[in-house]
Amino acid sequence: MGLTNLSTKRQRIAELARTKSGVALSTLHHVLDLEWMKEAYRLTRKDGAPGIDGVTAAEYAQNLEANLLDLLERIISGRYQAPPVRRVYIPKGDGAGSLRPLGIPTFEDKVAQRAIVMVLEAVYEQDFLPCSYGFRPGRSAHQALQKLHTGFMRHGLRWVIDLDIENYFGSISHSHLRSFLDQRVTDGVIRRMIDKWLKAGVLEDGLLRHATEGSPQGGVVSPCLSNIFLHHVLDEWFENVVKPRLKGKSTLVRFADDAVMAFADLQDAKRVLDVLGKRLARYELTLHPDKTRFVDFRSHRPDRPDHPDSDGTTFTFLGFCHVWGKSRKGKNVVRQVTAKKRYARALAAVTDWCRKNRHRPIPEQHAQLVTKMRGHYAYYGITGNARRLSWYFHQVRRIWRKSLSRRGSRLNWTQFAALLTRHPLPAAQIVHRYTAVSEALP
Repeated sequence: MGLTNLSTKRQRIAELARTKSGVALSTLHHVLDLEWMKEAYRLTRKDGAPGIDGVTAAEYAQNLEANLLDLLERIISGRYQAPPVRRVYIPKGDGAGSLRPLGIPTFEDKVAQRAIVMVLEAVYEQDFLPCSYGFRPGRSAHQALQKLHTGFMRHGLRWVIDLDIENYFGSISHSHLRSFLDQRVTDGVIRRMIDKWLKAGVLEDGLLRHATEGSPQGGVVSPCLSNIFLHHVLDEWFENVVKPRLKGKSTLVRFADDAVMAFADLQDAKRVLDVLGKRLARYELTLHPDKTRFVDFRSHRPDRPDHPDSDGTTFTFLGFCHVWGKSRKGKNVVRQVTAKKRYARALAAVTDWCRKNRHRPIPEQHAQLVTKMRGHYAYYGITGNARRLSWYFHQVRRIWRKSLSRRGSRLNWTQFAALLTRHPLPAAQIVHRYTAVSEALP
């Protein structure tokens, strides 16, 4: 009964947003009730580290209904105070020992954010364009990859802008974000909560730092607000302003702040590249000077040199390096293969795990390695990537044997093969197959 009621509420918000396209909605918070909060709780991850209050998900669940009712009352009345996030640093995994800052909200704050995001999603899923794939219900990185692949194979897109926004999540202008929200959501309760998260700040080493720009760190509201920002700054601009002025076909594929523009016509690509930085600067964003690349993505032959203005002939998007190869029929086809850095990072993670856990019972090690390998295949197992998956499989076997050999007596390959008959590792698997792969256009 509860889930049906929730679904009806979401549909009503979606229908309202759809019928009143471009109109600011001022009566949205009435959907917030106990059932809505229970669903927000259900969707919130329970395995994260606690925030500044030290309360875990298990502790919050001990008196769940009372806690959710109290949270709901504070949200509606305006008494809710968004706590600052706890700042920690985690390894980037770049092999250089660099650290990435991470914000950890309190568990209750995560639930509150999820409740508000559920409202925002119902509204903005009616506005967001098909070119956006990140952090949206029913959309995935693999759909984005297939869209890009189709553009190269079917539509003859050959010139690529691999764009990177410098410190995007930390550079979002609060004033511009509020003006974008003004166009669609003016409900007082919803907007008050968003403002509180924007101002909540970060607690690090006992010092509280309030943010004047950037999206809230660590919570589920951050990707949603970031999508809203780039929807107005990039997606709408490209689809409604740029595309009608181009000679040839083009596409924009965006996953959060990771985006690729591809064009059939060279001059179209160069014209967009010339104005792209100015467009972002208008909203206080900056193209990364080193990571933004102009790519000559033609299928290259000895008699076709690279374009002098290009920064190369391959590019990486969502962990996959895009290159040209040959099909079994000898035709030019686009391959999306595991990027070298991602491949090295995955093997480094396996090596580190095996080193730290080599004295655990072999069945336990086997179960964990199987989980890790299937997770790798689940993401990187796409059409055309079989070779890199096979390399990964063989390297994991090698790493495990080497790790087990350090437990005591050396384990040769014959002995290891016998062990694998009892504890087999999953072979490389293509999980995501493209529905249709056309031959490349001339």
